Amino acid sequence: MDFRDSPEEAAFRARLRDWLAERAGTFPTSGDEYWRRAGEWHRTLHAAGFFGLSWPKEYGGHELPSVYDVILDEELARAGAPPRPSLGYLVQGLGRHGSEELRRSFLPGMIDGTERWCQGFSEPGAGSDLASLTTTATRDGDEFVIHGHKIWTSYSDVADWCLLLARTDPDVPRHKGLTGFIVSMDQPGIEQRPLTMMSGVSTEFGQVVFDGARVPASRMVGAPGEGWALAMTIVGHEREPAELGFSARYGKLVRELASRTDGDAADGPAMDGTARDELAWAAVQTEMLRLHVRRRLSERLDGVSHGPEGSLDKLLMTWVEQSVGHAALAVAGTRDAEMLHAYLYSRAQSVMGGTSQIQKNIIAQRILRLPV
Repeated sequence: MDFRDSPEEAAFRARLRDWLAERAGTFPTSGDEYWRRAGEWHRTLHAAGFFGLSWPKEYGGHELPSVYDVILDEELARAGAPPRPSLGYLVQGLGRHGSEELRRSFLPGMIDGTERWCQGFSEPGAGSDLASLTTTATRDGDEFVIHGHKIWTSYSDVADWCLLLARTDPDVPRHKGLTGFIVSMDQPGIEQRPLTMMSGVSTEFGQVVFDGARVPASRMVGAPGEGWALAMTIVGHEREPAELGFSARYGKLVRELASRTDGDAADGPAMDGTARDELAWAAVQTEMLRLHVRRRLSERLDGVSHGPEGSLDKLLMTWVEQSVGHAALAVAGTRDAEMLHAYLYSRAQSVMGGTSQIQKNIIAQRILRLPV
């Protein structure tokens, strides 16, 4: 398998690298300031022709092979720039399940960043067990009325729109009574409750309470009761490392940690055996994920689509991020705010996007066909 760039890919990489070099340090990469300016970064990338690379041209994309998204992720990490905005799974969900009218109305603004989006799935009592959600959407003429409570909702406080999952039929099996909606966030009946992370970040996640918010029936995504299929499309893409583009950032962090050691930097900390072992294991894990992402990319380019295999990807990504986080803590200690943040954030990886326990259950039941 040849992972080298083709001439076209190399030219794209060089153009992107030159563009990023002119903007080094322009945008923050972490903390509240990063989250506040994420929309600006999104629009800047798109205006320069570096966002929506593999999505359809008719909605503002470029229709390039998925390998260009990987090149983008690699070069963003190399330049120390903010990551690519993470909303590809919403584009996939709306693109596959939304009507042509909804796609034409909403995908262009989603892709070019002129309209901000959030995903209203998780609830205080329904995270990985998404089918148990209790938010309701009740028909009232040409509208649905929303009541419920969502949590861990990225960008909720600045979002224009929410791709919301709600229960429309309480009398059928719980997987079959869910429906997706595109809900305007600028209306009465919506209360924002920001959440402060243990890292100190206060603008990444929020709680959202819907108390009589309304959505036109024309903004239903798919038919009534088809919300579970929409959700599975979205979380399937959300769990793929090729979709998230994190592997390049893990590798960059490992290299930075290695440069701090007493053998590579004059002012680097002397590491004990435990710290060296943590760093070595993180390097092995990161390289494993890098090659795994390329295998997944190769399969995608060959037309192979994945279903429950996304749970394997999610588990691998969790193991790698937490290995890198442990190495950051072992090498840099708690006084380095950036490395401490990397460790603290890595702990969330085994929860976000579906817990590791849920991923193992999916692998056991749907891939290995083990008895329930």
